[in-house]
Amino acid sequence: MARPHYASRLEDWFNVGVQAVLRRRGWQERIIPQVGYGNTEFVRVLARVVLGRDPRNQPRYDEDQVVRGWRVFVTAPATKVLVSVTINGRTYDAVTDRGGFIDLTVPEVLPAGWHEIMLGVHGERQARARIFVPDPDATFGLVSDIDDTVILTMLPRPMIAAWNTFVRDEQARRVVPGMAGLYDELLADHPGAPMFYLSTGAWNTAPTLTRFLARHGYPPGPLLMTDWGPTNTGWFRSGQEHKRTALRRLAREFPKVRWVLIGDDGQHDPQLYGDFAQSHPDHVLAIGIRQLTPAEQVLSHGLPVPNPDPGAHDPQRPTAVTVQGPDGHALRPQLRDVLARPEPT
Repeated sequence: MARPHYASRLEDWFNVGVQAVLRRRGWQERIIPQVGYGNTEFVRVLARVVLGRDPRNQPRYDEDQVVRGWRVFVTAPATKVLVSVTINGRTYDAVTDRGGFIDLTVPEVLPAGWHEIMLGVHGERQARARIFVPDPDATFGLVSDIDDTVILTMLPRPMIAAWNTFVRDEQARRVVPGMAGLYDELLADHPGAPMFYLSTGAWNTAPTLTRFLARHGYPPGPLLMTDWGPTNTGWFRSGQEHKRTALRRLAREFPKVRWVLIGDDGQHDPQLYGDFAQSHPDHVLAIGIRQLTPAEQVLSHGLPVPNPDPGAHDPQRPTAVTVQGPDGHALRPQLRDVLARPEPT
């Protein structure tokens, strides 16, 4: 096995030192559960363990606090910690990775709907995590980007991103008009359908985003995030590859589902979704793209026009029907029209 990148080794060394200091000061493990999901064969559990002053006062689901954005990043991951996961009375063990995360898939079958499972460390400090299992007969699913699609963060321009992420109160962030209503309507037409939020944002922000989405009426669903830190191969992870990998995984895990993919034209969503529709034509029903304003485009990637999709004008490239609009109100009638069309024979 190749030796990890030196940036990764440097981060590990730093985290080990921080953990040692904090543990001597009495800090203990605190579990931050994320929404997981399952199907007819497995349950996927997502959570993070960090060190905190008093884990006994941990709010349920980590949704009861309102904090400035910087606080979610100033955390000390608890690495190599044994976490117990209890589902249906059976307990499974997982060990946190170098970022304090657990991503555990277990062979448990739960009925369709929402469920609670238990997480624990050292047999105590229990936390509850929610699991959503879609209807096994569902053939419709929804995947949504987050940044600049449902929430206006202007990522990834460094100064604006830093202001929105680290300085502003989380309640001060702006919502994209009409998107919550659009998602609610689509899911109301397809009860039991899977709903996922797919983002290149850091896992640290997941509790904040969960609160924001709930506060503004977005339907609940698992967040598929990534880690901004160094990897075993370099300084930073590839956000595009994270999205590609997640989409391919969803296609494998829900083979009967055809997805509506919603993103924005400020980064690479049109290309990523178009490529996925090309490689998995039976898994994509439609693509919805929110059009950023010229000012938002500049803040997003430095130019007042959308990032080009190299394959957009390739006549040999099969893709799904794509609709565009500045917000959910504009996308709604277009998507309704596409979804009302008869399936091709």
